[in-house]
Amino acid sequence: MKNKSDISKPYGHIAVIGAGAWGTALALVAARAGRNVTLWSREPEVTNSILATRENAIFLPGVPLPDNIVASANIMEAGGADAVLLAAPAQHARAVITDTARAITAGVPLVLCAKGIERGSGKLLTEVLREAAPQAEPAILSGPSFARDVAHDLPTALTIAARKDIAFRLIATLGHAGFRPYASEDLTGVALGGAAKNVYAIGSGIVAGMGLGENARAALLTRSFAELCRLGAALGARGETLMGLSGLGDLVLTATSLSSRNYSFGFNLGEGKAPAELAAPGHPLAEGVETAAALVARGGRHGIELPVAHAIADILAGKLTLADAVPRLMARPLKAE
Repeated sequence: MKNKSDISKPYGHIAVIGAGAWGTALALVAARAGRNVTLWSREPEVTNSILATRENAIFLPGVPLPDNIVASANIMEAGGADAVLLAAPAQHARAVITDTARAITAGVPLVLCAKGIERGSGKLLTEVLREAAPQAEPAILSGPSFARDVAHDLPTALTIAARKDIAFRLIATLGHAGFRPYASEDLTGVALGGAAKNVYAIGSGIVAGMGLGENARAALLTRSFAELCRLGAALGARGETLMGLSGLGDLVLTATSLSSRNYSFGFNLGEGKAPAELAAPGHPLAEGVETAAALVARGGRHGIELPVAHAIADILAGKLTLADAVPRLMARPLKAE
């Protein structure tokens, strides 16, 4: 084990892969903590906007970016970083991880900052990371955090999971007055909590949009969290992780605010809008839409029933109407809690 001074020594150069709102906000976090930051974007117009105006006018307008954030369209420039934050959407994570892995040397931490389960394989993003970049140090950052709040340096606390010495170096690297990360070694729990809460947030939004009342929403969130804990136990996640910032904390934020893309998506569904309309180009990405069926399938592989997630997945797939969803859940066999 490294000594205490080693594990608390910050990484000096951080690369952020993905310059959407969340990636740009994380670049600001690292810059405010005193790090040199390379911010990579796939879209040339984003890079050009930052270079010309010191602002990501496309994804995070109105927030000035300091000079220690350098925009780049060349992913190979991530190769010089001491640690890399991966902020690409969950369903693009494997391709982005593979590209990034070609640029870095062995042992560099790759920190997942997206939330979801890979469609098709049903794998957590941490499992995808280990497959696509086996030479890297796997890590994940997750918790209750809206990009705009983080960008405006409003108080935020979340979790970074990795091997113990790596996790402590990462929290020393990113932590500052407005941003408090906590260290964990439970990559599975952090990955699962971040993925599942998006699905349940859609359900919470549906309940609110249908006008079913606060009792119904509280019941749905409580039973959703029970499902998350059952699946987490089957996957080897720690109960305290799911009770913490990256589990319950993230669920509370995402499933109660119209600032949440997933809750808003569900709310609009509850009001009668069609899933295809809400998922059309130009609408905000709700990761829970792609994650719902994968979450249910993953539960099935481990023999874990997820009735709330299953109902949400069936609604999104057009297999269950809103009118039939509530009776289906309420008619489940009576049992002890």
